[in-house]
Parts: sequence; C-alpha cells; structure tokens
Amino acid sequence: MSEQTNYTEDNIRSLDWKEHIRMRPGMYIGKLGDGSSPDDGIYILLKEVLDNSIDEYVMGAGKTIDVSIQGTKVTVRDYGRGIPLGKVVDVVSKMNTGGKYDSKAFKKSVGLNGVGTKAVNALSSFFRVESTRDNKSASAEFEQGNLINQDLLDDINRRKGTKVSFIPDEVIFKNYKYRNEYVIRMLKNYVYLNTGLTIVFNGEKYFSENGLKDLLSENITESDMLYPIIHLKGSDIEIALTHSKTQYSEEYHSFVNGQNTTQGGTHLAAYREALVKTIREFYGKNYEAADVRKSIVSAVSIKVMEPVFESQTKTKLGSTDMGGDLPTVRTYINDFVKTQLDNYLHKNPEAAEKIQRKIMQAEHERKELSGIRKLAKDRAKKASLHNKKLRDCRVHFGDIKNERNLESTLFITEGDSASGSITKSRDVNTQAVFSLKGKPLNSYGLSKKIVYENEEFNLLQAALNIEESIEDLRYNNIVIATDADVDGMHIRLLLITFFLQFFPEIIKEGHLYILQTPLFRVRNKKETIYCYSDQERRDAIEKLKPKPEITRFKGLGEISPDEFRNFIGESIRLDPVMLDKDLSIEELLEFYMGKNTPDRQEFIINNLKVELDIVEET
Repeated sequence: MSEQTNYTEDNIRSLDWKEHIRMRPGMYIGKLGDGSSPDDGIYILLKEVLDNSIDEYVMGAGKTIDVSIQGTKVTVRDYGRGIPLGKVVDVVSKMNTGGKYDSKAFKKSVGLNGVGTKAVNALSSFFRVESTRDNKSASAEFEQGNLINQDLLDDINRRKGTKVSFIPDEVIFKNYKYRNEYVIRMLKNYVYLNTGLTIVFNGEKYFSENGLKDLLSENITESDMLYPIIHLKGSDIEIALTHSKTQYSEEYHSFVNGQNTTQGGTHLAAYREALVKTIREFYGKNYEAADVRKSIVSAVSIKVMEPVFESQTKTKLGSTDMGGDLPTVRTYINDFVKTQLDNYLHKNPEAAEKIQRKIMQAEHERKELSGIRKLAKDRAKKASLHNKKLRDCRVHFGDIKNERNLESTLFITEGDSASGSITKSRDVNTQAVFSLKGKPLNSYGLSKKIVYENEEFNLLQAALNIEESIEDLRYNNIVIATDADVDGMHIRLLLITFFLQFFPEIIKEGHLYILQTPLFRVRNKKETIYCYSDQERRDAIEKLKPKPEITRFKGLGEISPDEFRNFIGESIRLDPVMLDKDLSIEELLEFYMGKNTPDRQEFIINNLKVELDIVEET
C-alpha cells in the first residue's frame, strides 16, 4: 500500500490576485498560444484593454481610439472620461474593483467583473496606465503585477482619457507574435458595432458607416450574394443577412454589447429560431429548418443589461433576459425578426422570391441526398468502431471539457508512420489525430454529394461534426500535418480545397492551420537546435561551431515520438490559413485547382524562387 501524503495547515496556501492569475491564466484569458490563432491569449489581453475604451465610447465619451503594436509592446489610448485619478492603481491591481458595478456609469458594458485589466497587468512583464482629466494626470507602472512606480502631475496640457501600454510576459506566452490580420479583424468588428467610432491602428484608420452591413460586405463578395444584404436595426438589436450562391453551410457572426460571441449563446439560438419561424409564416409553408438556413450568411448584435457570459473570455452568452423592463432575449429577438423581416419581404418581393427558390433548391438537394446521407452516417459509425482512423482526445468528455475546449486540436496526417509519431507524442487530453489514406480527391467543382460518397471526406466531416454547420465543431484547431515535400504540399492543397469548397467558414473563422515541422536538426554534445529553414540551419551551424552533426528530416515519420513532443507542445509552430478579402473563393479555387493550366504554369515560373545549397548530412 502506498504511503499517504501528509495533509496539514502547511498545505493550505492563500494566493494574492496576481499570483493566482499567473498560476491559472486559463481561467482568465482562455488558452495561451503564440499568436497564430485569433483566440490566443495575447489577443484577449488586447481585447480586455480595448473593451474599456469601447465602453467609454458607448457612454458618449471619446470618438477615437488609438492602437499601436510595435513588436511586443501594445498601446491603447482613448479620449474618454479618464479613470478617476485616485483610483488608477486600484482599477488595474485590485480584484473586483471598477466602474462597471455602477450601472448608471456603464449601462450596457462588456467588462462587468473588474477582472480584465488586472489579468493584463498580472500577465505582462511591463504594464503602464495613465489617466488624464481636469488638467491633471495620474500614472502607475507595474512588472508582472507588482507596482514599481506611480506619479501624479498637475497643470497637464493634454486631452483627457486613458492610455494603457503593456508587453505580454514571455515567461507566460512562449515565442509569441502579434499578427496584424487578427488585430485588424478585431478592430473592424469594433467599428462595425459602433458606427461613428474611429480606431487608428499603427496610423491606419478604421470606421464604419453601415454597421453590420459593412461586416457582411467584408465577408462575402457581391458576386456571391443571392440578393442585396438585408439590414435591420432596432434600439438594442441589429441584424444583417443574405444567402450565398455557392456556400453550403450556415455562417453567423454574433455579438453582445460589442463582444464577439464566437461560440454563440442564447441570442444566436433565438435568432436562428426566429428566422425559421418568420420564413415559414411568410410563405405559409412548414419548411425544414435546415433548408431555410442553408447557405445563410448573417450577423446579429444585441445589447443587454448586465449580460452573463459562460466564461471570463465572454465567447458565449448565457443570459436569458435583456434586463430592465425588456422581455427575455428569446422573446425580444423573435418579436423583432417577425416584424422587421416580414415587413422587408413584403416590400421586396424580388428578394423574397430568391429566398424561396433557394429554400426549395435546398429541400430538393436534401431529399436527393437523404439516402446517401444515411448510408454515409452508418459507414462513419461503423468505421469509428472498427478502425483507428480517428484517435480522439479527452477534451470532449469529463471535467476538462469547458476549461480546455479552446485548446482542442485535430491533426490531419498522411500515412501510418506520421500519424503514429504524432499519436505517441500528443497530449491525449486536447490533441486528436485523423489519418488520411493516400491523397484526397480534388473536390473543386464537385457537389456536396461527393462528401458523403467519398470515404475520406465522409469520415473527416463526421470527425469534425460539421455536416449542418460549424456551430458544433468538435475541434477549435484543425491542423494539416504533412511532409514538407511535393506530395505533402499537394495534400495540403487538396485539403484546403475541400474546406474552401464545402466549409469555407472553417477558414474564415480562423480554425485551419498548417503544422510547421523542422527540416534540420543541428547538434553537438551540449546543445540541439531544430531548424525550419536553410537560414535557421546556417545560423545554428555558426552558433554550434566547431563542426556540428546535421540531420535532414525527409518526412514526419522519420522524427521519433520523443522529438515530436517538442514540435506539437508548447513550442508548436502553426501557420494559419487565411483568405485574401480581395479574392472570392470561386476565383481562388478556379485559379489554383481549375483547368487553367497555362496560366498556373506562368504564375509558378514567375514566382519560383530557387536556392541552391549543399547540405552535409552525417
């Protein structure tokens, strides 16, 4: 029998605010990451600071926010009322301290719990806050949450407002880098939701005149719209919607009090229900909900008094009430959609006719596919029972589900050796592996029918749980893990084509990545360096002289499981797959996967970069 561990008063610890945040950062900002994903911690830090400036604007104070990111240093400056000078230190270093508890000061705010800037402070190696009001200024500087300096100045000739600067702590966030694409997407969402607000990011201005209509225009090309965007606004609600001509599944952008609720919640569920109910009543037909919503691209934003979110990162609304004298969220949205959308359809018969034709087309395709779908689902269930194509992770079950869901990752691999290495190296709690059998089919130009008839696509769709929509996507991160050779690159392209053709929102919402694995290992008796490019190899050789041992990895299967742990753990390198907003998906697929071989050949020749280098392998 094993010896029991003593449990005494000495085992009981009381952590101060910053120690708890630094020890359990996931409770406050979700996952950490390195900046390759839009929901990585460094963006949550930026969002927490920005939310306070946005709340100032919502309360009618300050029409411009300046944001600067230079390397790892982030600065946010608003021109609002400024933090009361005597409370500058408290609001960034004392838990449950802030102005959001007074609903008179912040009626429909995002930051409610007085935690956000404290988390930023505790998780930053440098944090500085400065407030200006009444020609006076108060500032405070911190390191890892510890106050190191504070100052109070009189007769300051400076515009009122608050300025926060911080550097995320590299002890917490390993090898991180801010990606401008993710920052700009966040800032654009803020201006779409706050017409009249201007955000200046590194000198570039962002503003919106048409709110959510502008957001949808950013996410779907005019040529792909079935009809012009329907834009409906109320005092506490705004909706924009259209249908895509080419997209198969539903796509939603949902917001509460300016917060992008990427996981939806009660408001999105109510909105999807209201759409179906209104459409059925307008046409007098009991259409299937899936047929009504198929190919829809929409955005919904509501404002709620004291919203309740399901986590500190505020990605899913839990509130059922609007607050004040207003009805429930469900009733409020239902009444608004029923009145406003019904009126729009009566006044715009051309759009109404196109919507009905789209629904009838979806109904026809669903019935045509019903038999194939049933067989495909049966095959997927049988396959999941009798083969090892999917090696799942534990995050979907038990106590860790909610806490670590943002970390859930599916590696899509080629070949048994590569999948075997990753399977043995992975974190079984959060990382799953899906093994491809050979090269997938080029799905460009094919109908959704092929997803059910092709075994690889059918099983991948089932593994991801994305048949109807990506709302119940089982893995937050989908990582293509192939060899860095011609065949591996081709498989990457075929998989990206599959997602673009049938599930483009997977890419639009930042879920798809390419795993970067080292090309070389350079080592001597004292140190080992893994290199992802020729330049890194040359730098490593220079660092480890005299003559080190150099190994060239030809494929993922050649990397031992022990070594693989270095590449899919804390030091993982991921390249996000992103869409160029100036290119439509149809144009993109046609160019790279269509039959325009001469044009593609010319493009490859003009953009080919050849680097000759002799690699000595030992």
